[in-house]
Amino acid sequence: MIIMKPQVMKEAALTFLILFIGLQLKVLCFLQPDSSPDETYLGLTYEATDFSPAQEYDYIIVGGGTAGCPLAATLSEKYSVLLLERGGVANLDPNVLYENNSLTTLLTANEKDSPAQNFISEDGVLNSRGRVLGGSSMINFGFYSRADDYFYQNSGIEWDTSAVERAYEWVEDSIVTRPDRLGKWQESTLNALLQSGVYPDNGFTLDHLQGTKISGSTFDDSGRRHGAVELLNKANPENLKVVVHATVDRVILSTSNPLGLAATGVRYHDSRGNYHEVRVRKYGEVILSAGALGSPQLLLVSGLGPVSYLSSLNIPVVGDHPYVGQFMADNPRTSINLLVPVTLPDVGVRVVGITKSGPTYIESTAVPRLTLPINFIPFLGSLIPPINLSIVVIGGKVARPLSTGSLHLISPSDVHVSPSVRFNYYSHTEDILQCGNAAEVLKKFLNTPAMEEYKFNGIFGGRDFKYLGPTLPDDPSDVESLKSFCRET
Repeated sequence: MIIMKPQVMKEAALTFLILFIGLQLKVLCFLQPDSSPDETYLGLTYEATDFSPAQEYDYIIVGGGTAGCPLAATLSEKYSVLLLERGGVANLDPNVLYENNSLTTLLTANEKDSPAQNFISEDGVLNSRGRVLGGSSMINFGFYSRADDYFYQNSGIEWDTSAVERAYEWVEDSIVTRPDRLGKWQESTLNALLQSGVYPDNGFTLDHLQGTKISGSTFDDSGRRHGAVELLNKANPENLKVVVHATVDRVILSTSNPLGLAATGVRYHDSRGNYHEVRVRKYGEVILSAGALGSPQLLLVSGLGPVSYLSSLNIPVVGDHPYVGQFMADNPRTSINLLVPVTLPDVGVRVVGITKSGPTYIESTAVPRLTLPINFIPFLGSLIPPINLSIVVIGGKVARPLSTGSLHLISPSDVHVSPSVRFNYYSHTEDILQCGNAAEVLKKFLNTPAMEEYKFNGIFGGRDFKYLGPTLPDDPSDVESLKSFCRET
């Protein structure tokens, strides 16, 4: 069992929430760098208190996030679709809309209705869920990449690559920007990765390739966010209704369907506590896209899950599915934090390194300057950096963690109460070895000429970095010290 103090891990969860939409292949077009956010979708959007649902729909989609928005838009081309989102619309929230304010969204999250909903895993790690139309694509740092070939080869799916290519382009020409130029810190990150041997130099590409690359972002060059919510603009307005502040309490299931157990509708409530039921047509579908926590939570409260577990909570069992809530995994990112003697106005992630060993994924960002104290960085308490200094975070991620955990309900009926989850970070030796690979790369990274200007002059001569929190382990091959470093950071 891995226990981590919440204060130790807040920075790791909050600073690098990264958006990945899609798979792989070649890109043809992008959103124009100076495009204003397209809010056509507001014409399709209703408050749950003001909405009267139709009797039936072809599809009901639960969760209007990074998956739910494009699903709703594409299905509406031919079918009637109802999209239910528990959060609201953030089209006027400057913390959501602008990259320089993106960290404030996470720091000001509340229990009731903020776009970000923070939670602490049983491991003691603080993380965040999207609670807004557009989902976590509206609260993250906007990095965009197509997927690793490994995903295709191990998914068990026979992919139509031409359809995948079209799907990528459909996303990219709406919400992805190719950076016009790199800011100072991202330029330094690019040079340091290459100087530390993370080859080849892939230049700009959306493909997931070994080496160093510049990739796309859902923030344009003006720092404005273009989240998954804007994919709703491609919907057929005659066929799609989007309802916000609609919290789904359970999926309505039927065992009388000739094909076996079937979802026939959902029950949801609005912000006034009024309950509504809505159904799908014959052969229609209910699609859960409520996130890695929300979807299994809904299955369990609806009676789908392990029989013994549901029975222990007095939840009527509709179907025995022993794996619901199991095999919960999260990519751990181990990082170092540096105070640097220059002002770095550029924030966000545009450059990454993907190493052969592991593979390990290296990324970095400057921390946005805040009026709020930065109280999420380990061991510091509260801090507002001096005006002429900046904080940078450099991290390495385990790409394919083998450590897994589970999710269980805190409340058997109230979906407002988030489920509890344990990811068992670094419980598998292979994940610790990957963390060691990252530590070795980070040590080389810091010893490059590109990082020299970020050192401070010593009192007795010499120059060195000023760490905020733990330093890199002196010997990454020392398994015990490596375990301590990985779990602590």
